[in-house]
Amino acid sequence: MEPAENNTPANSADAQAIVSFYEKHKKVYIREVKGWWNNWRWAFVWITQVLFYGAPWIEWNGRQAILLHLVERKFYLFGLVLWPQDVFYLALLLIISAYALFLFTAIAGRLFCGYACPQTVYTEIFVWVENRIEGDRSARMKQDNGPMTASKVGLKAAKHAIWLLISLWTGFTLVAYFTPVSELLAALPFNLSGWELFWTFFYAGFCYMQAGFLREQVCKYMCPYARFQGVMFDPDTLVITYDPERGEPRGARKKGVDAKAAGLGDCVDCGLCVVVCPTGIDIRKGQQYECIGCGACIDACDPVMEKIGLPRGLIRYTTENALAKHFTPQEVVGHLLRPRIILYSAILTIITVAAIWSLATRVPLKVDVIRDRSTLAREADDGQIENVYNLKIMNTTEEPQRYSVVVNGLDGIEILGERIVDVASADNHEVTVVVRVPPESGKKGANTIYFDIKAQNHEQIAVHEKASFLMP
Repeated sequence: MEPAENNTPANSADAQAIVSFYEKHKKVYIREVKGWWNNWRWAFVWITQVLFYGAPWIEWNGRQAILLHLVERKFYLFGLVLWPQDVFYLALLLIISAYALFLFTAIAGRLFCGYACPQTVYTEIFVWVENRIEGDRSARMKQDNGPMTASKVGLKAAKHAIWLLISLWTGFTLVAYFTPVSELLAALPFNLSGWELFWTFFYAGFCYMQAGFLREQVCKYMCPYARFQGVMFDPDTLVITYDPERGEPRGARKKGVDAKAAGLGDCVDCGLCVVVCPTGIDIRKGQQYECIGCGACIDACDPVMEKIGLPRGLIRYTTENALAKHFTPQEVVGHLLRPRIILYSAILTIITVAAIWSLATRVPLKVDVIRDRSTLAREADDGQIENVYNLKIMNTTEEPQRYSVVVNGLDGIEILGERIVDVASADNHEVTVVVRVPPESGKKGANTIYFDIKAQNHEQIAVHEKASFLMP
């Protein structure tokens, strides 16, 4: 924050300082860097984007392998078919993701932000395109500060055209997770529905704006994770840290000069750690919430240390306690296993195992029994009492099923009409059944009965559903 201009006389008793709460935005020109951490970052770029762009094109049993089909209200995940009634599994997935994020953050800071966050991934892609077209950092700065020329306009236009193509394809791919990609391709370019067009351009617009223009501002001002990450850190959390005890006082020196004799630390104040930072911070000023933990500053600093004959690691992954107490690498690893990590790991393991067990033992058959409310109970010609039920049978397997329907719970109870129901694969079928009992079988009012629906070719696929039978 910088004080705004104050026109009040300094010697006035009522003089007040006016402070601006908004920092003026300065464009961050990122310098490309090579190194071990950069290789990991690009590995995650490739992994995430191959999965994201490639998954809609994978087929399974003659359909899209991964598809949240909005029209059919089904979620296809390879051989698994989930229905709206299975929203419980979505809740489990969100809980698992949250605890995994807590665990990774407590261990090693913002690993997700630095390597797998979509904002980081697409910013990396967009910056790579920018570097290939407009040149390196110094060339881009010179061009932006120079006059508007035909060459400058051409380079900018080419860059933005490629950014827009990437963004549009990204938006199209996102929509392909909700509408089969084969249908989208057949509808191109003029037969897409309104919602498909809206979400394609909506997501493309945000990708173009955030990865092309906002970049570090998303991490600094818009992302809530940057704000609450501090509560998940502790003195034994691994974070990217500059070692001030070793590096200060920093300053330039000639090659071969003994830094200690000159009263200098190991840092030569080259500034490379600043110009390679995607959020534009100076890691030498200490831990800052804007740091996304990408490791670019480490990749920039280590080669400098090697050139001047000093050990690597002036900037490194370490902990607050390790710096203060001079832990060895073995001691740092030993302090990672602490109560918070054990608790997060235990909860994450329990929930994950429970989710896997629930999916593995899940019966791929759902039945809703709804008594016909227009006819509560009626007496047949032979004196027996009848109730009418609507059975909604959902086959969540990938093959057609034939189900037998049996009712029990009262003496002499039986079903009139259809007792065998055929349901297509991943489909549902509604059938109306009439259940009758002798008048002396139950008490007046509601009586508990049970419907047993079982697949004829898979005995383990069976449902025991409770219902009520009304006696007049």
